[in-house]
Amino acid sequence: MTDSLFMKKIYTYSCSIIFTALLIGSCSIPQKTVIKYNDGLPTHFEDSINTVATEVISKKIFFPDNTLRELVDTALKNNPDLLIALQKINMAKSGMLIAKGLSSPSLDAVVSAGLDKFGDYTMNGIGNYDMNLSSNINKNQRIPLNMPDLFIGFRTSWEADIWGKLSERKKAAYSRYLATIEAQQWMATQLATEIAVRYYELLALDNEQEILHNNIRLQENAVEIVTAQKAGGRATELAVQQFSAQLLSTKSILYSIKQQIVTTENEINALTGKFSQKINRGKKITDLAIPNSVNTGIPSQLLVNRPDIKEAELLLVACGAELEASRKAFLPSLNMTAYTALNSFNPSFLISPQSIAYGILSGLVTPIFSKNLLKSNYAFANAAQEEAFQQYRKTVLNAYREVVTELKGIEYFKEVFALKQKETAILQSAVTTSKELYLTGYASYLEVITAQRGVLEAELESINSKKKIYVYLLNLYRSLGGGWK
Repeated sequence: MTDSLFMKKIYTYSCSIIFTALLIGSCSIPQKTVIKYNDGLPTHFEDSINTVATEVISKKIFFPDNTLRELVDTALKNNPDLLIALQKINMAKSGMLIAKGLSSPSLDAVVSAGLDKFGDYTMNGIGNYDMNLSSNINKNQRIPLNMPDLFIGFRTSWEADIWGKLSERKKAAYSRYLATIEAQQWMATQLATEIAVRYYELLALDNEQEILHNNIRLQENAVEIVTAQKAGGRATELAVQQFSAQLLSTKSILYSIKQQIVTTENEINALTGKFSQKINRGKKITDLAIPNSVNTGIPSQLLVNRPDIKEAELLLVACGAELEASRKAFLPSLNMTAYTALNSFNPSFLISPQSIAYGILSGLVTPIFSKNLLKSNYAFANAAQEEAFQQYRKTVLNAYREVVTELKGIEYFKEVFALKQKETAILQSAVTTSKELYLTGYASYLEVITAQRGVLEAELESINSKKKIYVYLLNLYRSLGGGWK
């Protein structure tokens, strides 16, 4: 009777201790942290900018050259950075599967064999000795001094997701997996833009080379004329030297352009994952039409179109889920283990119905002395979420800034290109006029040289201004999120 009362007290005390521990663990959980995702976007870019929505960005607007589109398609298949990003997607997918498996029971097939020798002054040793003397067991059930332990069966364990902690981890892993997909798409958009920018640089360099060749022919003709005039006593040696120096300067610029062409071609080859080879050209840059207008969409659409913004938002979601999982780690965990097997110390009876054994155990576990670790994990996750939020805000702000900059760049450099074309036409006429005046003695050779230098600079600047329109246009394509499939 006394023993029974004592056991009841022990049971009551144990339950009280367990209940108190669970209560302490539940009461010490931190408050949930909430972070806004949208920092408030303007409703439009600028009053003067078209805000018609575009769900799909047409490649024909930003990449009108078929040869250029073929280069981009090749790069998307062979570019090493893009292939590395694909492996990051596969790694993130594996992490997602690992997190998914946390909420599923584990099942292990176990085949084990052991041997136990209990001491004469141990409870097991004395108990086995007395058991062997019992009349209730037969000789096959007697426990040997060196007792084998043979086990063939299955063990399983499972943590019940009673608070949703494991679900938060799955959500975080899934969000990170989706983020890697957006990261690859953003990389593809940047890659397409980078190749296109270099391609238009190549077209511009080709045209600059053609302009230089034409100017070299004109300057060589001028040198011949002034040399003949010197022989006839109508020009000085200084005039010959000035014209010759100008010709040499123009030729040196030509070789610099040739090297830039080689460099640009090699950069395009590297981006397309190929070794050095000739880059095919399509239309000349002078034959490409400049688009009259581009629909950009309102800023809120950036959240739909831009992969880097979607990536930042998904990473923010992942950090929020990880923060919530670290918060719920303060709560008790419900763990269950079970097994079923053929278990015997007698090999002769291992494969028999009498050796079938099974067991199950479940329990609540609440952290008590590991709170500092949990608090540190929670503080780390909280800081990581705040960092992700600020990165998200930064990405959105940069997206808005980039779109406005590129739109204005297109607008202003269209004006620059138009003015440079007019300037070039006037200076070309001035070169003809200066030559005629020089031959008739109404202009000096310095005026001819100045006119030739001016038209060369204007022609080169005109080509560069048109190239910059396409560069701004391509950067706008990237800023609006691309869309290359």
